[in-house]
Amino acid sequence: MSAPTSQSLLRQAQQVSPDLADRLVAWQHSQGRHHLPWQRVRDPYRVWLSEIMLQQTQVSTVLSYFDRFLQRFPDVAALAASPLDDVLTLWSGLGYYSRARNLHRCAQDVVNLHGGRFPSNFVSLQTLPGIGPSTAAAIAAFCFDERVSIMDGNVKRVLSRVLGWDQDLSVKAHERALWDASQAVLPLKPADMPSYTQGLMDLGATLCTQRKPACLTCPWSDICLARQTDEPERFPVKTRKLKRSERESWWLWLHWRDQVWLQQMPDKGVWAGLWTMPLLDDEAQVAELVGSQLVSQAEIQPRLKHVLTHLDWYLHPRRLVLNDEGAAHVHSALTGHDASGRWVALADLGNWGLPAPLRRLLQG
Repeated sequence: MSAPTSQSLLRQAQQVSPDLADRLVAWQHSQGRHHLPWQRVRDPYRVWLSEIMLQQTQVSTVLSYFDRFLQRFPDVAALAASPLDDVLTLWSGLGYYSRARNLHRCAQDVVNLHGGRFPSNFVSLQTLPGIGPSTAAAIAAFCFDERVSIMDGNVKRVLSRVLGWDQDLSVKAHERALWDASQAVLPLKPADMPSYTQGLMDLGATLCTQRKPACLTCPWSDICLARQTDEPERFPVKTRKLKRSERESWWLWLHWRDQVWLQQMPDKGVWAGLWTMPLLDDEAQVAELVGSQLVSQAEIQPRLKHVLTHLDWYLHPRRLVLNDEGAAHVHSALTGHDASGRWVALADLGNWGLPAPLRRLLQG
């Protein structure tokens, strides 16, 4: 097969439209997922919340968080009026915490700039914090029947396979060409957009998976160009790899009278806005902060590896049980450069926004 161009990709999309969309809509009605709590709703708040939570996160993980969020923040006004700390506390464990901060900012903009109502079109939705093209398209399609295609990772995989697009999606022009093609295969009837959009998500999640796709049961099996090559797993093509780095920190676990010392991270960076134990650059700083005469018990905990998208973070917990003099000394030493630090009762940790590895450490 010769290398396709953006023009040939668009022609291929036009050839299979509208049959492609009609098949997917019919398949979604009979075989797609219908049990998820954010499905079959026209409420932009719930669709938006689910889309943000599902970024980089599995459905099984999101389900319990989604329900808890709606109980605590039943609408966008409730979310906007809540302190960011409350949002981060409920988000704890979902990871990618910039999503939670943008969620809070977005809710405030919807209330303050749009009278508490989400904009009703693809273009305007993208002016809100944390809402990119794919999330905007999902809200516009599900809630307002706008004919615009989502383009998350799963959808790129599904469409690049069925249309045989084997150009490097790390190149913006190639990704844009796939999006243009995705617009050409949309349903002709706006009322079909919710089922079509959900169908794309369902197909990528259940059949057209990254490895071992279930091609025989796919509604597009006979027209999928990737299947005709017998190499569907070769699609999509993306050669540019994310550069990973390593970081090493010593976690100062200070324990005093059933309390632990926590301090809030800065507004930018990893774990921004969350509460954590002091992070030190090397073990020598532990001895500098706490003298041996102030410690009644010292424990070296096993090293933890926290894997982030771009970073392998090695954490060395050092647990020090302090006497009263030690607690007073540490309070004075640490609050001298960090006014947010404080003693927190172990029984109250559930009310604080903690990074997932710290919550596991303290609860384990």
